[in-house]
Amino acid sequence: MREFNYAQIAERSLMKTYKGPIYAKFIEAIDRYQLFSPGDKIAVALSGGKDSLLLAKLFQAFAKYGFMDVSTTFFTMDPGYREGLMDQHRANCERLGIELKTFPANIFAVTEKMSPESPCFLCARMRRGVLYAKAKELGCNKLALGHHFDDVIETTLLNLFYTGTFKTMLPKAKAENFPGMELIRPMYLIKEKDVVRFTRYNKLNPIDCGCRFVETRVDSKRKEVKELIDELRKRYINSDINIFRAAENVNLAGVLGYYDDEARHSFMDEY
Repeated sequence: MREFNYAQIAERSLMKTYKGPIYAKFIEAIDRYQLFSPGDKIAVALSGGKDSLLLAKLFQAFAKYGFMDVSTTFFTMDPGYREGLMDQHRANCERLGIELKTFPANIFAVTEKMSPESPCFLCARMRRGVLYAKAKELGCNKLALGHHFDDVIETTLLNLFYTGTFKTMLPKAKAENFPGMELIRPMYLIKEKDVVRFTRYNKLNPIDCGCRFVETRVDSKRKEVKELIDELRKRYINSDINIFRAAENVNLAGVLGYYDDEARHSFMDEY
């Protein structure tokens, strides 16, 4: 019986079946937002979910077919996953040919103790700090995360509906507390539906968040916004793309006010 090399099959699917919607969009984001430069050392953080698994495979393909010499390290922080999830995650990585570094953290226990009713915000902040610290320890100057196009437009609407601000998720950002470190989002232009298609095509079994809280939560603001965007896509052509483009086409002459690091500005200032 012929043995299948699943890592090669996944790579082939990226360069053929999903080259347009996935790999080409990955390259476009790198080029458009200048996400890294020759000689950069990139720490690719894998949570075990579908997005970061694809991100790791994209970087592997880029190392082979890309136009820039960069080094990558794939790593996973175990924040206290339920039993069996890390084994499942390692199996997915092995299937994709990803050489993974892992290290433990006690984030779930800490956040549930400090914020038992709603630990997600604190958990996200703590995770980001730990990931930055580990990336720096690994000798990297970039931390790559698997946020995609849908994460971007969902964040835009979440800020609009729940905080009254027009603010989006950026393709890259300098780390405030880690000098010389930068966060990058190379999947910024890739739609979630294509991530799902790649995952199913390659028969991957990604893990969920892995915490007790997500098991009991039946709803969330992000889930509501995701459902709203799905409905908008059915009613209005390119509604998702227009939400994305709105953050590129802000006309300051047509807004009541805005603020920056120095001050708050009103349209009345120069009326």
